[in-house]
Amino acid sequence: MRTMGNKKGYLIDLNATINQLRKSVISRLKMKTSHKITYSFLFVMKKLMSALSTKTRYCFASRLASLSYHYIPKRKGQVVKNLHRAFPEWSDLKVENHVKKIYLFFTHNMIQFFAFPKSWAGIEIEISGKDVLDSTMTHGKGCVLVSAHFGVWELFAKWMGEYGTRFVGIAHRQKNRGANRFFQEQRELAGGEHIFRKEPLEKMYDVLKNNGILALVSDQDAKRKGIFVDFFGTPSSTPKGAALFHQKSGAPMVFGVCIQTGFQKYRIEFVPIISKSDSTQDITQAFTFIIEEKVRQYPEQYFWFHRRWKTKQD
Repeated sequence: MRTMGNKKGYLIDLNATINQLRKSVISRLKMKTSHKITYSFLFVMKKLMSALSTKTRYCFASRLASLSYHYIPKRKGQVVKNLHRAFPEWSDLKVENHVKKIYLFFTHNMIQFFAFPKSWAGIEIEISGKDVLDSTMTHGKGCVLVSAHFGVWELFAKWMGEYGTRFVGIAHRQKNRGANRFFQEQRELAGGEHIFRKEPLEKMYDVLKNNGILALVSDQDAKRKGIFVDFFGTPSSTPKGAALFHQKSGAPMVFGVCIQTGFQKYRIEFVPIISKSDSTQDITQAFTFIIEEKVRQYPEQYFWFHRRWKTKQD
């Protein structure tokens, strides 16, 4: 944080704040009416969830998860299919029990996210492998941080935003401008930033050049643009962007996630990504193996709703 005594630094901060407000106003003016309604609805939800106690939010999430499981079947079949594919030895009953846990886990974390920053109160976070991240940042080349749709990634981004180094996540811009604005505002409360896909690559490389942390969530089906690596014994199209950023910038790679270990208790883990070679294939396989290892340990904390094996290898 720059001080008032540093006049130039203060003016830079002031100018950045003004630009941010200007962009926010312009963004809202450009919204369609339906998008403005979406933003207003989400903002009201934030206020309502923030007004509830921690235990009340959990009870509400439990009921909402149960309703979604029983009466909103969209994607539930995909979850069941994915679990059977990943764990063929599981019985139907075990799969069903895990599906219920998955619904509760992600519903509760959605409610907690809506209540940011109120929901940060009272949480306990244990850090494992922080020395891995600290050591990486001493090289002065930045860090390519790989994560997954696993655990409490919104809380992970919150911790990273407070780490003390510029933290920028590459995100997909939502078509609904109201929803996009709301989620971006919530995620940037702790100081993190966004760069959206299809923005100039130079912006992303600049983060690394200035010894910042560039984060990519790299576990969804990447269609024909991806590279096929093994995931739960099946060739899976996987984003290769993280490997390419590492190869072209020389920035070290680290894998990071936030795991829920109990009620209001979490553990953030950092693991070095060590590849057999510097090939895109081997690098991508290396972090995909780490993701699989974490998912096997905590299967109820993985986002099984997406079609991970949608693209078939020729």
